[in-house]
Amino acid sequence: MFKESLQIDFEFIEDLEKIGPFQTGACFQCRKCSNGCPVTFAMDLHPNEVIRMVLLGQRAAVLSCRTIWVCASCETCTTRCPNNIKIAELMDCLKEMSVKEGVPSAIPEILTLHKTFLSSINRYGRVFEGGLLPEYFIRSKQLISKLMTGSWRGDLTLGIKLLIKGRVSLFPKMIKGRSEVRKILSNSKKSKIKS
Repeated sequence: MFKESLQIDFEFIEDLEKIGPFQTGACFQCRKCSNGCPVTFAMDLHPNEVIRMVLLGQRAAVLSCRTIWVCASCETCTTRCPNNIKIAELMDCLKEMSVKEGVPSAIPEILTLHKTFLSSINRYGRVFEGGLLPEYFIRSKQLISKLMTGSWRGDLTLGIKLLIKGRVSLFPKMIKGRSEVRKILSNSKKSKIKS
């Protein structure tokens, strides 16, 4: 009959601010971040609620919520914040922390896309748009269902249109500083996650 008592992690905000700093403690719950966010319709917690839960030491609830995975990192929240809290960066950090701590992703497909995106950057020094979705479909095992349902035809048609308009290329363009990018990603993995 009684609900479990809340587990408060008093070191949660300290752990986050060491990685940031994000200035999370400056939040006074004005909700400008949530009111401007274009993807709140898909979130279980609004951005201001995530910040409040961080401040209250609710590590498990924050790291297992959908919101950190739904966040599009569009920076609207950060731009609207009157106290200059780095909300979008905080959401990304929470994603990384969730993976590092082995918390199952609330939306596994987004975690797969996240890893595919980083893999592309690691290989080419930048994202190869022409290969991102095919690799994602293979990694997420969506390719089989697309082949079975025939939905691959729509993807192929869209891909051809993008190719004709010069929006994507068939071959990746590699940057000169690939080794430096790999080094940054390697250092990031050591300090945050292992993808």
